Amino acid sequence: MRLAVVQTNPLFGQKQRNLAEALTLLRSVEADLYVLPELFASGYNFATREEAASLAEETAKGETARVLKKFVQERKTFVVYGFAETKGKSLYNSAAIVGYDGTEGLYRKIHLFDGEKLFFEPGDLPFQVFGSPWGKIGIMVCFDWYFPEAARTLAVRGAQLIAHPSNLVLPDCPEGIRTRCLENRVFAATANRIGTEDRGERPLTYIGLSQITSTKGEVLYRASTDTASVGVVDVDLDEAEKKSINARNDLLKDRRPDMYA
Repeated sequence: MRLAVVQTNPLFGQKQRNLAEALTLLRSVEADLYVLPELFASGYNFATREEAASLAEETAKGETARVLKKFVQERKTFVVYGFAETKGKSLYNSAAIVGYDGTEGLYRKIHLFDGEKLFFEPGDLPFQVFGSPWGKIGIMVCFDWYFPEAARTLAVRGAQLIAHPSNLVLPDCPEGIRTRCLENRVFAATANRIGTEDRGERPLTYIGLSQITSTKGEVLYRASTDTASVGVVDVDLDEAEKKSINARNDLLKDRRPDMYA
């Protein structure tokens, strides 16, 4: 798989401008799977729930979905992206996967971070794994990485790659995600954003450093802290099937769920 992480610099509320920026970056390189940041089209730092609702979209009918579905058909590729989802009276911080072969999937962020709890409902869908021509893809969003159970659940369910749309403001993830990959023997593609959003309660500055991480915790690509960019790495997802660390230990088979509760 030719894997790309797309690091954007969205401006709050300027959806068409942010979609245009993302498309320019997507079209600048050839890849089999592109991962875009969390809430990349709307911006992140909402002031009110009403504001979040005004920028949210229905999963399959919103402008973001239409634009990216057209792109994947043009390029015969896959995209994972984050967006604000409206479902009835509920709002979710969601991520979707769309593929040229008709693949469509949805994940709603389970572990909400800080002010997100004022605007979004906690995710009500399980961690899921989606098929692709290159291997099995799981999705988690930003702060989910802080919870070892998230990546482990995806690994146990067969994910070979974790697509990780993010809007990281804490400094820990670029190094911490290496442990998630090492302990599960999976790849990860963390797509973050850059810039600052100062919208009232407190400004948020995003750390960039989008990253592709190997099954051994190696940093295969890491972006800068302040530049919109695309990083591309060729990966063999079959490497994620190798869970043994020596002749007697297998990271998944040696688990003792009966002792963890």
